[in-house]
Amino acid sequence: MGSEADITESPGIQCIGLSKAFPGGVEVIRPLDLTLEGGRTTALVGPSGCGKSTLLRLIAGLEAPSAGEVLIGGAPPAEILRKAGLSMAFQDHSLLPWRTVRGNIELALKLARKPADPRAVRDLVRLVGLDGFAETRPGALSGGMRQRAAIARAMVTEPRLLLLDEPFGAVDEMTRRQLADDLPRIWEQRRTTTLLVTHSIPEAVLLADRILVLSPRPARIVADLAVPLPHPHAPGVAATPEFNAIVQAVSAALARGMAAAKPLAAQ
Repeated sequence: MGSEADITESPGIQCIGLSKAFPGGVEVIRPLDLTLEGGRTTALVGPSGCGKSTLLRLIAGLEAPSAGEVLIGGAPPAEILRKAGLSMAFQDHSLLPWRTVRGNIELALKLARKPADPRAVRDLVRLVGLDGFAETRPGALSGGMRQRAAIARAMVTEPRLLLLDEPFGAVDEMTRRQLADDLPRIWEQRRTTTLLVTHSIPEAVLLADRILVLSPRPARIVADLAVPLPHPHAPGVAATPEFNAIVQAVSAALARGMAAAKPLAAQ
């Protein structure tokens, strides 16, 4: 068993012999051992349905593992959740329909037992491009706007650990690029440990310090790639040979994982 979590520092994450199978014997994640450094951003990339979101939910403590354990800062996920040191933004935005954008974001502070901070809420509303919509309820927003509100809600508590599942999946391309530029600056300034799931390889390279490539289900790690680009990224970094070389390396790892899985699927 781990000791009590210290959330004054950016916590590292350990997965020890972690596996997950659902009723009926559907194996989602093969036993894996994984260590993620505190204060860094890691992206999970893999084919649809491979278990990326399940792994994120296991780390968040929202799913119980079939075997193994997760330690965050040396303690189980429940400990950092109890101390409000972890925030999540998943594909289902889960905004309360009777609260405005501002009200949903402020609720996160209340639930975390943190003081109201109108300035922080206002700054995040502006950062995610929702200026003028703070008093709007979710039903009157587009899917992309609701997703942006959910990102603001996840960040307002200044968590030590931030888990994001396709954070820009419903966001238009222009806003997506702006968020991909702005949000990592906040994570890096606060030294937030960030783990995100994305289907976009260029997005993973833009956002992460490290990329883990997963195989088709049951998920296993087929590549562990560093992203040796300077932070913050210079304008136009996505057009550089260095950036494109990393994109190609991730793409090649995905292809290898898919090819290796085909003989297993045929058995």
